[in-house]
Amino acid sequence: MPKKPVIAAQPHTVSGFMKTPADVATTLARLKKLGYEAVETPVPCVTPAEFRKMALDAGLPPLAGGTSIDELRTDFAKVVTRCHDLGVDRVMIAYLWIVPYKTVADFKKVFKEMDGFAKRLAKEGILLEYHNHSHEFEKLGIKNGTGGKTILDMMFETAPNLHAKLDFGWIVRGGGNPVAWAKKMKGRLGQVHIKDWGVIDDKPAWREIGEGGIQWPEVLKACQASGTTHFIVEQDSCPVTNDPFLSLAISRKNLKAMGY
Repeated sequence: MPKKPVIAAQPHTVSGFMKTPADVATTLARLKKLGYEAVETPVPCVTPAEFRKMALDAGLPPLAGGTSIDELRTDFAKVVTRCHDLGVDRVMIAYLWIVPYKTVADFKKVFKEMDGFAKRLAKEGILLEYHNHSHEFEKLGIKNGTGGKTILDMMFETAPNLHAKLDFGWIVRGGGNPVAWAKKMKGRLGQVHIKDWGVIDDKPAWREIGEGGIQWPEVLKACQASGTTHFIVEQDSCPVTNDPFLSLAISRKNLKAMGY
């Protein structure tokens, strides 16, 4: 089995505690104390270079930058500069608003465009990743109630140079098989987002890793076999604890119990 992946935190989980530069430094120190080993994208109140210094001072190497398809179109150089200032070798398209795309041809056109950006970024030493949600599991091309292909499948087939930053919480929410997806993206799955799902009042709700229904030992093992080097913990909200730091602590504790 490959070397154990690094366990990192996504600052979005604690964004409410990172409103000023002093808040950022304090929060990063708290994340380190909880047992996290790296941190993802920066926050708006500090520059990328400042975030890098703060993260390294806290003992949490920064992992990736964030971008959008629109920013890549309008200010490609800015994306490259931000990655260099952060000292990272990958950047993530965090979301693709699918409403403008009506047909299979529309989707394939934007996916080919993403592949082109991936090739351009590769020349700068930067990998382009895509972070999924659940809407990419809608199927296109259904005929008489059967068949079709998910938007996410189509994306990675059409853009072979695009890497995946699979979010397994959203994969499960979208009806996907997390183990199958981890295996499918072998060689293109250096970093992943992990979050869990449970049920509150008969509705799906975010839960801490190991406290929901996802079978993490099987998922994480499949990720390692596919070349994953970083597991990044993120919770969009914390409806059970109402405390993102407690939620992150629970996730870290449970990952340790799983051997990570």
